[in-house]
Amino acid sequence: MSQAVLLDSEGLSRYLRGTGDLAARIAAARRHDAEVYTCAMTVLEAAGPKVAAARVGWALSQIVIEPVTEADARAAHRMLTAAGLHGHKYAIDAVLVALALRLPVSRVVLLTSDPEDLTVLLGEDGGRRVSVVAL
Repeated sequence: MSQAVLLDSEGLSRYLRGTGDLAARIAAARRHDAEVYTCAMTVLEAAGPKVAAARVGWALSQIVIEPVTEADARAAHRMLTAAGLHGHKYAIDAVLVALALRLPVSRVVLLTSDPEDLTVLLGEDGGRRVSVVAL
């Protein structure tokens, strides 16, 4: 069974900083042949000036950074509308959920600091393939 781990901005931020708990989770995922993903917008949100450029470069080379497609934007808009949410607070989360739903794997573990909003955006159907896990 193919699996993936998807990092939200807090997850990616912890990985960029070398936080032990997240590094251990990613190592465990890799031992189980799971690929680690994030989206391009998440990189912009998580990679700040306090992390050395060399560390950012190395960490990003270890994960798959998916682009935001037009289909992702449309799917995210549908999710936001269905959930009655809007604005920048939810936009990247909605794109991340759209990415989780399109990844070519049978199971996605979405590591997030905001499980409530991501679960709402995911809806009932997406929960079969995507597990939202709090950091």
